[in-house]
Amino acid sequence: MPFARLATATTPTCHIGLGLAAVARPGYINLGRDHDLGLAETRTVDALRARTHELLDAAYAQGVRYFDVARSYGRSEEFLAAWLKNDPGRNDVVIGSKWGYTYTADWTTTAEKHEVKDHSVQTYDRQRAETAELLGDRLDLYQIHSVTPDSPALTDKELHARLAEAAAQGTTIGFSTSGPAQADAVRAALDVTVDGAPLFRTVQSTYNALETSAAPALAEAHDAGLTVIVKEGMANGRLAAPHAPDALKAVAEETSLGCDAVALALVLRQPWAGVVLSGAATTSQLASNLHAAVVDLDDEQLARLGELVEEPQAYWQRRGQLPWH
Repeated sequence: MPFARLATATTPTCHIGLGLAAVARPGYINLGRDHDLGLAETRTVDALRARTHELLDAAYAQGVRYFDVARSYGRSEEFLAAWLKNDPGRNDVVIGSKWGYTYTADWTTTAEKHEVKDHSVQTYDRQRAETAELLGDRLDLYQIHSVTPDSPALTDKELHARLAEAAAQGTTIGFSTSGPAQADAVRAALDVTVDGAPLFRTVQSTYNALETSAAPALAEAHDAGLTVIVKEGMANGRLAAPHAPDALKAVAEETSLGCDAVALALVLRQPWAGVVLSGAATTSQLASNLHAAVVDLDDEQLARLGELVEEPQAYWQRRGQLPWH
């Protein structure tokens, strides 16, 4: 598996990855985008390409080696491919992308629909070709985007055969999850086999101080040999100052670090967490996020942070109400 490359890394940040969902398209549901990116009309393709490359440069310089994109993240694959081409010597990185959502916002923040989900074989074939055109042999991991328990991707044997063929050619196959039934989706995916062998080698799920419901299933996935990637560790900005809950702000003050560093440290300390994604939109946010690798939380602080957990239905209902900024 490509994640073996991370096993040889010695930097404290090697288990923190950078996701480009927030910076490779002008609109997203993260809080504080006007502050981070400026007015919507200034988020041109050139401006966000430059910002993405600045973030990638900073992340690589500080030891980050996993980079996460998706077909639906605007021009994320394009921006990442150009950055890789600029310096072919960066051969120690791991690149993951996702298929299953089509970006439909046409570089606006006011689209009625920003992305459309479809887990059919036809969409896989189309998007796999699109990804291959941009990333070529630099793609290490291809994930089904946002699998839920009712997703046809869990039962479509023709799709499984296509994915197994890609795996045989050297691409690691994984899946991501979303929604209040993440644990059910993870467990269902663990049962998917092709010719008696497990199909999926990675899982990417939402886990943070507010939403912890997938933890037991992610531990099971880890025990089954899958690499676990954690997304939305900042709860789409709800755990970042100034939006963070008071308990998180208090612990952050005690550690003399940011709320973001504490929130991500809480995820990093999970024994099953292989890679934890930063979704930073600025280099200063990235630098603060990376301090998570050195945060030390005591039992009393962990107990206070543990009281922040929300019921999954309530968490995902609130997430679904976040506007596209």
